[in-house]
Amino acid sequence: MASDNLTIIGTAHVSEKSVEEVKNTILESKPDVVAVELDAARYQNLLNEKNGVQQDKEIKIREILKGNNLTMFLVSGFLSYFQKKIGEDLGVKPGSEMLAAAEAAEEAGARVALIDRDIQITLKRALNRMSFWEKAKFVYSIIASFFTDDEAIEDIESIKHGDVLEEVMGYFQEMSPQAYEVLVKERDAYMARMLLNIEGDVVAVVGAGHKKGILKNMEHPEDIPPIHQLLELKEPKITFTKVILFAIPALFVIIFVVAFLKGINVQGGLLEFVLLTGGLGFLGSLLAGSKIPSAITAFIVAPFTAIHPLLAAGWFAGIVEAKLRGVSMDDLAGLTKSESLRDLWDNNLFRILLVVVGANIGCSIGVFISITNVLWPMAGKIMGM
Repeated sequence: MASDNLTIIGTAHVSEKSVEEVKNTILESKPDVVAVELDAARYQNLLNEKNGVQQDKEIKIREILKGNNLTMFLVSGFLSYFQKKIGEDLGVKPGSEMLAAAEAAEEAGARVALIDRDIQITLKRALNRMSFWEKAKFVYSIIASFFTDDEAIEDIESIKHGDVLEEVMGYFQEMSPQAYEVLVKERDAYMARMLLNIEGDVVAVVGAGHKKGILKNMEHPEDIPPIHQLLELKEPKITFTKVILFAIPALFVIIFVVAFLKGINVQGGLLEFVLLTGGLGFLGSLLAGSKIPSAITAFIVAPFTAIHPLLAAGWFAGIVEAKLRGVSMDDLAGLTKSESLRDLWDNNLFRILLVVVGANIGCSIGVFISITNVLWPMAGKIMGM
């Protein structure tokens, strides 16, 4: 059942004017329900921050480095702290309008409804739909945005109206249509469905970029996918990149096994493979600024991770580096405050991520050199060439 009377306020998430508009609208209209563009976890985080509740500052590196987690960590972390950086420049904390809505709801005797989808589900669905190159472009764009001129945020109020908003959304849609579908359109549909299920007079507080889509979905509720469909996490499709990632190590194993069975001496080839993958993994780690134990770890594990498509030498080197350096959420916050390459270099989290990337690149170079120096010659011996 749809609400009796619905008012949707489109806000800029770091705007003082939006905070005032939200407060005044709720206190004047005194609705039954105030719906906010938050999920339970984000709402609790905002309350904890407001009340000064100490949150766990330890970053679980092992969990971050697993599979797609590193990409998701970077995307969510950079988005969160980029928004915080803009808020600091404007003197407004991100989420202030949502907290203002909750406080005004309490004062007006209204119930607070959380209508947004869990951010972890949203990010996972988005990453599962994006190609490798879209992910790389997306992360690069976010990182590059930290070093843009502050003039880009001078007229933050303008993103709530007209052509500027359309331009921003259009650029994002062009950069990654699949991610746009998940991050914007799916959430529009999800929030519209949640609003349709609320009875009574409702004031909804959402980002300006969602208002138009939510209203469009509410006009045609029959087109909104079921909630369970918007929440499910499907395994990502098998892509050409993944096929290559699995095919190369499989080819190495097959050729070495066949050569061994044919009585061909494989010791020299194995030694060269170990030295190339391990040695370049070690070198890549060192060049990325790792400590010696992390580089040694990269050397030891690189030959094994090179033939295991679900493991990476950088993960292990990064875990050791994290143990040696120690890393917390303060390091993540410090990324946005870095004003020079020196500041970045002094950040423990940045250094750990560099080690992960450096070791992985070194190992990958070793694998590709091994293809021409070890794999093809071994295949030639098998075929009697």
